[in-house]
Amino acid sequence: MKHNFLIALALTVSIFLNAQTPTTDNIKSVNEVVTADNVEWGWLNPLRGDKSPAAGKLWGDRTKNEPAGFLVKFKKGFSSPPHIHNITYRGVVIKGLLHNDDENAEKQWLPAGSYWQQPAGEAHITAADGEDNMAFLDIQEGPYLVKSTSEAFDNGERPVNVDKTNLVWLNANDIQWVSEKSKVETAFLWGSHKEKQLRATLLKLPANFNGRIKNLSPNFRAVVISGSLMHQFSKKEAKNKLDAPSYFGAEKNATSIISTAKETVIYIRSNGDFDIK
Repeated sequence: MKHNFLIALALTVSIFLNAQTPTTDNIKSVNEVVTADNVEWGWLNPLRGDKSPAAGKLWGDRTKNEPAGFLVKFKKGFSSPPHIHNITYRGVVIKGLLHNDDENAEKQWLPAGSYWQQPAGEAHITAADGEDNMAFLDIQEGPYLVKSTSEAFDNGERPVNVDKTNLVWLNANDIQWVSEKSKVETAFLWGSHKEKQLRATLLKLPANFNGRIKNLSPNFRAVVISGSLMHQFSKKEAKNKLDAPSYFGAEKNATSIISTAKETVIYIRSNGDFDIK
């Protein structure tokens, strides 16, 4: 148990040593659900129309200076011109194969379940090679803008590309806030597990999981990356089927009742602790 924890800690420290990771999110989350078929879609860059990737809103407004989570869909063969962003974003691949790197770098195609981080001001391209390509993007501030490489700058952060096969998964025996009987696994992505600090993890729920996730912080947001789950905030409510890439948020002390038929991975962004039973 201790050995696994140290491996995960070493990986986290080595990846994010230079990153200016956000430490808090002052916008409190509420009990809400956005199913995959109810996502509001538009264009990531409206000025380019259908030449732009499509963008789907999960929470927040990426055009304003606030935290936001949104989906991006890329057509097969898409490759952007070199560009920068004014803010840092973090992404998880949901479908297909995505590449995000310097324009002269060899293609590193990240499959579904992989994670990457793109620093503000860093020149790069984004490309897609699957039949269907989709990613979830998480930003702490906005607006999310695309700018010329002539405006590139170094903000002290460094880009990260983590293939899904390089993620370190800890099982329930290694984690204090997960019931040992649950068979739940988790992989730490970014942030700090100090009290009341912002962090993000991937949570792997086994097939036939029946349990609860209680949010203990002011801010809790979850995105289904793969698989599917049934969700309700109380047994009095109707159940919602949340296929990838659905989203649910929870207010402080709210409990999500969850069940799965197959293995399901969710991305959780929280401003503190949560318990899984």
